[in-house]
Amino acid sequence: MTDLGRQNFEGSTGPDVAGQEDYSAPAAAAAAAGSHDNARLPIGVVLEISGSGSQIALDLQRLNECMEDADPSIALAGQVGSQIKIRVGDAWLLANVRDQRKDRRTDGGIIAHIDFLGEGAEEKLTGRIHGFKRGVTRYPVPGAMCYPATTKDLEQIYASDGRASVTIGKVFPTRDIRAGLYIDAMLGKHFALLGSTGTGKSTSAALILHRICEAAPKGHIVMIDPHGEYSAAFRQTGQILDVSNLQMPYWLMNFEEHCEVLLSGSGNERQVDSDILAKCLLAARARNRLAQTMGKITVDSPIPYLLSDLGNIIQDEMGKLDKATSSAPFMRIKGKLDELKADPRYQFMFSGMLVGDTMTDFIGKIFRMPGHGKPISIIDVSGVPSDITSTVVAVLSRLVFDFAIWGREEKTRPVLLVCEEAHRYVPNEKNADGSSVGKILSRIAKEGRKYGISLGLITQRPSDLAEGVLSQCGTIISMRLNNERDQAFVKAAMPEGARGFLDSIPALRNRECIICGEGVAIPIRVTFDNLEEHKRPASEDPSFADLWSKDGGEEELVERVVMRWRSQG
Repeated sequence: MTDLGRQNFEGSTGPDVAGQEDYSAPAAAAAAAGSHDNARLPIGVVLEISGSGSQIALDLQRLNECMEDADPSIALAGQVGSQIKIRVGDAWLLANVRDQRKDRRTDGGIIAHIDFLGEGAEEKLTGRIHGFKRGVTRYPVPGAMCYPATTKDLEQIYASDGRASVTIGKVFPTRDIRAGLYIDAMLGKHFALLGSTGTGKSTSAALILHRICEAAPKGHIVMIDPHGEYSAAFRQTGQILDVSNLQMPYWLMNFEEHCEVLLSGSGNERQVDSDILAKCLLAARARNRLAQTMGKITVDSPIPYLLSDLGNIIQDEMGKLDKATSSAPFMRIKGKLDELKADPRYQFMFSGMLVGDTMTDFIGKIFRMPGHGKPISIIDVSGVPSDITSTVVAVLSRLVFDFAIWGREEKTRPVLLVCEEAHRYVPNEKNADGSSVGKILSRIAKEGRKYGISLGLITQRPSDLAEGVLSQCGTIISMRLNNERDQAFVKAAMPEGARGFLDSIPALRNRECIICGEGVAIPIRVTFDNLEEHKRPASEDPSFADLWSKDGGEEELVERVVMRWRSQG
């Protein structure tokens, strides 16, 4: 042992098999046994205590001895990101090592900061932790001894407490402890999956959603897929919707969404156009027989109307002599409306065939009510024209929210809305454009859980997300993040006890993540399971070396691409 023995380090005590304390001479005992019993010998001592963490002194010789241990948890004891335990009375306090530095006062001494994770009782026969709970009720005092947390300890800590959960991988550094996510806790308070491009984020998202679908085959999951990646992953277990079969009625848009699509001006000009559109749109909705039976309606009411009726009403208003403006605003709106009707790219939404009252069928199809064995709908918006993509996502997101609000009287049917590339739709103030999709997703993040809506955000640029949205996510699953700004943003959103884990975010390997928050008992580092080939999204990078070593068929390929390009589909 080193000079840390001056702090009564070698004279420390720990439980033996009979529960008695007898470590007055650990070196002699180890010599007698032929090898160190690393699990039961201390590796450090507490120096300082504060509310959320502590400073400890570690013995370098003991850490080197632990590195030779066959138990992978003991082998990593005392290293950054590892777990240690501290005796407090007849209980164990679990802590995570945040950082290390050399102690200049002694040879072979290391000073480390730790974050408290929780506490559990001690099994008298084995000395292991059991009955683990998050949070701290009793703190250690300076001089308390620190011990390695064993794999058996971690099995007790990570064991399910009986709540519904799904397993997604293995707890690092153990070989066989399964990592689980508590479904109700994770979905009830939203979650975010973060990770730089190329870290396996899409495959990990597919893995989590597959496991949720397997655990809840009658679920209601809506996923916004901006790149068409997830269709391949859920072709057997989900409903795939794209521009060819989405058939989203234009009249489901509220007034703000109509303005985004039909108005192009700004400032005073946009205000004039907005006033005209509000008046004409209300008149068009009022012509429907459904509106006449309902009595009073508003410009936001999802009442079907004919595009031709809206065009005719705008034309009639333009011809009135008592109109307040020139004809230019009317011409702008009508010109844009005619353009949408004539452009084949917009037929999935602005088709005359969608005038029927199909709202019930559309909501049932999108929300999987009933699901017919397919609890998830993948909405591929990669084929949607870029100028209205955000509006389409806004309509779908708002339908989820409005359905939940107006369905409060019914038996609650929770809906999970998963948004890939979330930073595109909920941008921070610097990148915000005032679009309706940012407003509705921010509102779902703040209020959705009251109405049974869960929000899942997936992004590689968390620092570009709107302020406050990430902090509304109760569970954060962070894969490797290479950008320092993103790392700082995630650290600010995560709880205090996860700091030691967060420092390892840049060092994570592919398919590894840090999970903290409501969905797990304590922050954990996880290696994701391998996902079967047919369940993976189409997000693999092309092999340049392979594809650039072959040729043939390029002329036909270019012809096919040009044909699809010209036909916009």
